[in-house]
Amino acid sequence: MVRSRRKLPSPAKQRTGRSRTAQLVWAGLVLGVILAGIVFLRHILPPSGSRPGDRATALPVENPLRPDDQAVFAQYGGSESCRQCHSEAFEDWKTSHHGLAERNIKPELDQRAFDPTRSFGHGVDATVVQWATNQPQVTSVGLSGQPETIPVSRVIGHDPLRQFLVPFPGGRLQTLEASFDPRSNAWFNVYGTEERRPGEWGHWTGRGMNWNFMCANCHNTRLRRNYDEQTDTYHTAMAEMSVGCEACHGPLRAHNQWQQEFGKSGRKDPTLTKLSKAQVVDYCGFCHARRGDLTGDFKPGDPFLDHFRLTMVDDTDTYYPDGQVRDEDYEYAAFLGSRMHFRGVTCLDCHNPHTAKTMLPGNWLCMRCHNGSYTNAPAINPVAHSHHQVFGCDTNGQPVNLDLAAYNPKEIKETGGECVNCHMPQTVYMQRHWRHDHGFTIPDPLLTKQFGIPNACNRCHQDKDASWALAAAEKWYGSRMDRPTRARAQSVARARNGEPDAGEAVLRLLDREEIPYWRAVLTELLEASVSKSGVTQALLRGLEDTNALVRGSAARVLETAFSSGAPGVDTALRRHLTDPSRNVRVAAAWSLRSVLDLQSGAGQELLHYLNANADQPAGQMQKSALCYARNDLPGALLHLQKALAWDAYSTPIRVQLVTVLSTLNRTQEALDILKEGCRLAPQDPELHYQLGLALNDTGNLGEAVRELEKALQLDSRLGRAWYNLGLAQSALGKSEEALQSLLRGESVALTDARIPYARATILARQGRSGEAAAAARRALEIQPAYPEAQQLLKALGR
Repeated sequence: MVRSRRKLPSPAKQRTGRSRTAQLVWAGLVLGVILAGIVFLRHILPPSGSRPGDRATALPVENPLRPDDQAVFAQYGGSESCRQCHSEAFEDWKTSHHGLAERNIKPELDQRAFDPTRSFGHGVDATVVQWATNQPQVTSVGLSGQPETIPVSRVIGHDPLRQFLVPFPGGRLQTLEASFDPRSNAWFNVYGTEERRPGEWGHWTGRGMNWNFMCANCHNTRLRRNYDEQTDTYHTAMAEMSVGCEACHGPLRAHNQWQQEFGKSGRKDPTLTKLSKAQVVDYCGFCHARRGDLTGDFKPGDPFLDHFRLTMVDDTDTYYPDGQVRDEDYEYAAFLGSRMHFRGVTCLDCHNPHTAKTMLPGNWLCMRCHNGSYTNAPAINPVAHSHHQVFGCDTNGQPVNLDLAAYNPKEIKETGGECVNCHMPQTVYMQRHWRHDHGFTIPDPLLTKQFGIPNACNRCHQDKDASWALAAAEKWYGSRMDRPTRARAQSVARARNGEPDAGEAVLRLLDREEIPYWRAVLTELLEASVSKSGVTQALLRGLEDTNALVRGSAARVLETAFSSGAPGVDTALRRHLTDPSRNVRVAAAWSLRSVLDLQSGAGQELLHYLNANADQPAGQMQKSALCYARNDLPGALLHLQKALAWDAYSTPIRVQLVTVLSTLNRTQEALDILKEGCRLAPQDPELHYQLGLALNDTGNLGEAVRELEKALQLDSRLGRAWYNLGLAQSALGKSEEALQSLLRGESVALTDARIPYARATILARQGRSGEAAAAARRALEIQPAYPEAQQLLKALGR
């Protein structure tokens, strides 16, 4: 999938360092290195002509399997071993998207994409594809910045698009940006119009398109990445290429052997363990979730949260505030947040496990439950409920006779009344892949008007506006539109916008939210309000929640309270270093990282997590953060230098590096790092802002003001920049300009008490005591325990 552009650290997650330049977000380095979200792969080359069940392969080919891999893979029988006894399931799986998730090049499938030779343009570049010497080749701009011809070795995906893997040094495979649409027999750039250059993390030559880390786990069976940080090389291996039977059922060699010996005895097979519904959803989530990897070694039957930190609705735009997917977030998290999942629905209630297709077409699938026969599923008349025509139903919403065996969805024109059109709207990813949202959200045009959250009505009726859609919804559904999910989305949106009272609304919702996923979301959104009354206690309650997702969120957010010395937090976090869920243990360990015994069980799990992500720039950033928290500044510096070498265009890495250099009093190096960043990314407001801070630290106020003004020209809502601009202008004796800058800052950074306090000090120096007192009171409204503002009011006699 196409990765989203990196987000700048949230101001709410910033911590003041030893200088202004060090206003960096060590705390904001969230525990999960959420990098699983791109469609690229690479791997080994099994024998040509291999059948389903290509077994135990390692990359590169000449490297033998490691002993520990051999021990693991010896438990696997391969999908081909299932064919004889489970022929129907095998045939369904063989041609499914799972069965074709990854494979070697096959002329009968792939030659038409490369032969005849053709070229297609994208941005300022062009790519040439050709079939030469019985092998596909692609000519594209490589690491050198010039066109390079590369042989293609593997294919990922089947329909609606295919991506191609090419070998790279160090046991790597990289995924090309050039992708093929088999339906239209056309090539296209998976990034669309986005220009990615050599040296960028997301360029096809970069680590963001590295198969070993980004793709291989979910396109193969029991993959072992085997990254060696010292040599920066991979010895990646897997039990079977593609998503085989054992990717979901677990290792089956023992089952095969038992069946061969005792299969006709009538005895129960002791090698098989039936997975629970929760375990089924968890193994689907292994691949169908955007998440950070804690272990690198998930297998069916394991709890999801023992291996991953889930990406959820938070203070970024990864999801919309009502839970709809925005970035390429897959299905699992949205589904966890749905009332369908909360009421017990699982993936296999709707999807055939071997074809992965839905069990029935259209509304027939939904009406299996919403027909009045299930307590937890309200009866729905599709026509009356949707106010649209519904294919396959009469005007009363009753299904008409239809030969489902002859049903061909490609021949049916959707009518608007299909349940999924409203409750599972589609978004296109990777330019070709339309995917249904699995949050089962309710369209609400009011949220579109208030916060820009999409609604299904206007996704279809693009010639109409949200006011038209809202009028129709209110006419049809009346007061039912004012439902709890609307209030929750409004509160989440306001918290994300940094509105002053949003934390109080989030606290109220947290007390009555039923769905664990949303309790975890609301808990994470309290991070900006930790200093406010009642929040720490709510987080401590969350740490005792029955759901591990909620406990993990509470453990992460309590880091701020722990750092400030809030009573009871240290003890509570230490107690959860032995929590039943690894997700919680690692979160608690991260929050305690400055004082944690790294030789303890939780300490070792934290180190394992960091090592599991050490092949990515974000993983090196986290290693640096651990060193920084433990006052190992040379170690922090080395990890950040490595991260920047791997991703020179990353603003967060560059800013982190400047923080460490400034702390080490290497000011000129810090300035050079920021100036180079501004050269590479001249339109990045954060870099100009940080450069302004660094220049201010050197006493160069004039240049500092110019850089801060550049930052604000690029992003006028950067409240921190208005604040620092106001301080610099005041230091230059430009008091009126400073007051205007600070007022602008207050208008966009509604929860930053420093800004009205700074304005109060300037007004007080000018003898405008009444205005100064009002500004100081404003600071105390935002942060009641603000001693400087209290002292200023006392000095003013107010």
